[in-house]
Amino acid sequence: MDKTLYYYVASGATTGIAGILHLVYAYNGIGRGISLFTIFFIVAGIAQLFWVLPMVKRWGRKWYVVGIGGTIVLMIVYAMTRVPNPITNGRALSISGIGVATEIFQIAFIIITALILAKERTIHTSQRQELR
Repeated sequence: MDKTLYYYVASGATTGIAGILHLVYAYNGIGRGISLFTIFFIVAGIAQLFWVLPMVKRWGRKWYVVGIGGTIVLMIVYAMTRVPNPITNGRALSISGIGVATEIFQIAFIIITALILAKERTIHTSQRQELR
């Protein structure tokens, strides 16, 4: 697989789609009024859509690691809200197809971005050895 394709798949086909799905949730929530969950989905969706840029433009390791970290936080929040807890007023939120799809795209983003990080590390290590 062409290494350039990794960046496009990680950005557009994973985090970009997850961002769009978060915005769909926000749009659906607006009909019931603006809530903290609606704001959360808007912020998460915009952040994930923004994250297409660092991936396509290849901004570097720090950006990729932050993207992975932010995605992990979103996944933790999803898992936490699927069990009864104080955030959801003691009730578990339902599991939907869009939610599961979003999680799958986020997992794919983490895996592909980790592969990018591993490939870049290998390239940098081999370049350093050539200089010696």
